[in-house]
Amino acid sequence: MKKNIINKIVTLAATLTLTLSFAACGKEAEPALEKGEENVQELSERSAANDTATTDTKEVVSLKVGANITPHAEILEQAKPLLAEKGINLEIVRLEDSITPNTGVIEGSLDANYFQHVPYLDQFNAENGSDLVSVGAIHYEPFGVYAGRVNDLNELPDGALVAVPNNVTNEARALLLLAQEGLLKLKDDAGINATVEDIVENPKNIQFKELAPEQLVAALPDVDVAVINGNYAIEGGLHVSGALAVEANDGLAAVTYGNIIATSPAHQNDEAIKTLVEVLQGPEIKAFIESTYDGAVVPLN
Repeated sequence: MKKNIINKIVTLAATLTLTLSFAACGKEAEPALEKGEENVQELSERSAANDTATTDTKEVVSLKVGANITPHAEILEQAKPLLAEKGINLEIVRLEDSITPNTGVIEGSLDANYFQHVPYLDQFNAENGSDLVSVGAIHYEPFGVYAGRVNDLNELPDGALVAVPNNVTNEARALLLLAQEGLLKLKDDAGINATVEDIVENPKNIQFKELAPEQLVAALPDVDVAVINGNYAIEGGLHVSGALAVEANDGLAAVTYGNIIATSPAHQNDEAIKTLVEVLQGPEIKAFIESTYDGAVVPLN
């Protein structure tokens, strides 16, 4: 009896020994990560999660740009999806005058504007004590002489009434175009600052009717001819191909009167502003301008 009990105890001890041995072998087959390895793995998993979150929550930048309706706002509409691909939400504020786009940038309700050339911007800054800056030229709009009561410049009567823009820079441009066509002669040094006081020869005794640029098309029935800004000619249904005379594309005007993106000095180096200019100077916008405006708007890049 005692012998049987002893045998059972020995057998049980042997079984326990084997069980513990196999358990130990199992633990050795799956070694635990050391503390440093655990930290590396944890950091890797956390970085991957952060990358995913950054991609999913990429910040979209909003850009509010004031623009005249034609062609500026139309061109910006074409740029809108291109900018969206680059993470920029473009908001276009359509404005019909030539003052509000600049005051909006000064006051901060606009980030930039697209409607003017550098001579006009310089004049505006001088008259208003502002410091707006150009960050890039996009296109050029040739000035044209359009028929009112007279359909041929050679038939202009003595004392002809000619409508011109009433702001300094655009009136100078109108006078330069009339001089280009031999209708008057300006002082040699008049250049882009020409005024009626710089006229030295006026064989037709032209009389000038100064009007706001946006009123020139409507005034055509009441004048012999009018010298009209390209954008307002387009808005009024006129075609540059039908103009009696047009600025030369390789002349002083093309170099001087390119339409620009303007902004405040504080924002001129903003990445969103730079990207806006790059897109507007890019091949897609160039192709749109060339295929849409029949020479009334000319890309500069």
